Amino acid sequence: QVQLVESGGGLVQAGGSLRLSCAASGRTYSSYSMGWFRQAPGKEREFVAAIRWTDGSANYADSVKGRFAISRDNAKIAVYLKMNSLKPEDTAVYYCAARPGLATMQMLARVNDYDYWGQGTQVTVSS
Repeated sequence: QVQLVESGGGLVQAGGSLRLSCAASGRTYSSYSMGWFRQAPGKEREFVAAIRWTDGSANYADSVKGRFAISRDNAKIAVYLKMNSLKPEDTAVYYCAARPGLATMQMLARVNDYDYWGQGTQVTVSS
């Protein structure tokens, strides 16, 4: 099993920034990818960003391109999400997810293609 713990959420004004962190522990794999998803009240969980461990390729939802940046620390087995120019519509619970093994970028944008999930961290953007 892999345990994922998110941190860094909070309350911020529109236009502000936050940096989310996700640390993995437990079973380790030779390669895996990690992603960020979010879920607002009454809505389905949606893809935000993902990064492949092997080559560092990243993918973003159109709604966050140019504002959010995903990065990883292989040594710490951690992934980060730097969020800039935050908008009220970014308000949601943000979840970290991990998928062992190889994956295409299309797979990494799908909720059902991840094996492990964190508990989530709340991000609230006030107008």
